[in-house]
Amino acid sequence: METSARATLNPCLREFWTTPARNRVLYGGRSSSKSWDAAGFAVFLASNYKVRFLCTRQFQNKIEESVYTLIKAQIERFGLTSQFKILDAKIIHKRTGSEFIFYGLWRHIDEIKSLEGVDVLWIEEAHNLTEGQWQILEPTIRKEHSQVWVIFNPKLSTDFTYKRFVVNPPPKTVVRKINYTENPFLSRTILDVIEAAQLEDPEEHAHIYLGEPRDDDDGVIIKRSWIQASIDAHKVLGFNASGFKRIGFDVADSGNDLCANVAAHGSVVEWADEWKAQEDELLKSCTRTYSAARDRGASILYDSIGVGATAGAKFKELNDGKPSPIRYEKFNAGAAVHMPEKLYQKPDITNGDMFANIKAQTWWLVADRFRNTFNAIRNGEKFRDDELISISSDCPKLDKLIDELSTPRRDYDGNGRVKVESKKDLAKPNREGGAVPSPNLADAFVMCFSPTHKAPMRISEDLLRRA
Repeated sequence: METSARATLNPCLREFWTTPARNRVLYGGRSSSKSWDAAGFAVFLASNYKVRFLCTRQFQNKIEESVYTLIKAQIERFGLTSQFKILDAKIIHKRTGSEFIFYGLWRHIDEIKSLEGVDVLWIEEAHNLTEGQWQILEPTIRKEHSQVWVIFNPKLSTDFTYKRFVVNPPPKTVVRKINYTENPFLSRTILDVIEAAQLEDPEEHAHIYLGEPRDDDDGVIIKRSWIQASIDAHKVLGFNASGFKRIGFDVADSGNDLCANVAAHGSVVEWADEWKAQEDELLKSCTRTYSAARDRGASILYDSIGVGATAGAKFKELNDGKPSPIRYEKFNAGAAVHMPEKLYQKPDITNGDMFANIKAQTWWLVADRFRNTFNAIRNGEKFRDDELISISSDCPKLDKLIDELSTPRRDYDGNGRVKVESKKDLAKPNREGGAVPSPNLADAFVMCFSPTHKAPMRISEDLLRRA
């Protein structure tokens, strides 16, 4: 968010911060000053009273992903740098003894449960908060007069955070929606960007800049709740990452499209990468993917449509002369269904009856894994680990991956077979729910689970003993 250099809080939020409350819920669209104002008010409190702030977000693999940088910036804007000790993972006021500590909820919820003396729990990007986490956090923040700050841009109207804190807020909760229209610090440049977005796509503008949540879409292939349940599911359900290692490679087509890699080991997705590349930089992108595969001992599945059609030749070139070449194979999203006569769904629906192409078949098989995982965790149902899926909480770009996997809807061909909403349809301004960028990470993710993947031959121990 672009703001002026004037060191002040948003006067529109004065009543919000000063009204007595247990929970302060601040939500709305982008460029509305929510997080900036929270950081500024937190700095004010820390400078005048002894306050212990627990600053959290769902996924935090490094301090830069927290509100640490925001708080530090506000300290500097208010000319208070000399009053604070800015440490690597903590911020302390020298006189009052106030401190800011930073945790990722997903990996440290049990550690947070044992914390004492927290005055303010600040949950940033709270749209990803789960009901189970709130059941732990609410009684943990138990100090007299302690508060919880819930700050977020709404995603879906069915998300736990929106339902719990906006639709049906707990007692002693103050709820405030704020949008860019109440932010007096915005530059003319960003206002022009926002106004242009409104003219281009009013519905998307309402979601992004006016904080209007999207309705839960039963038409999506993979539900967001299924994906959230899969985070570290291998740890919860007690299975390890084992089996074949592979990297999905979605090749950027043109324009603003991005290349993406996702790495999986058996049923566990461990790593993701995304970068900007031009059409004439295919060798550079293939080299980046090739290096990632070599580092992880993985094979490569690459998008062979469009620019990616010649990626195989690039990988062959990279393999030339190597004593241990990397295995690679193409994934053609429009290709025929794998094993079309095989039964997909009882009593008599075959793969050929169900799916329009291999892309649809692969997305549905991944969706089946997510659904199984959700049912295993929530309902105690039993599945083999190769029927499940888990995403490591250490996986980079996890928030974006969740968003992308839960976006594409099911579509149908002329014969009633299911297919995946195309990138072209996703980008349409008049799309229900608004246009969305190409789901590059999600496509790379799904490639890792292609049913056509040719697993490397393994020699049995019995044969080795006979050799």
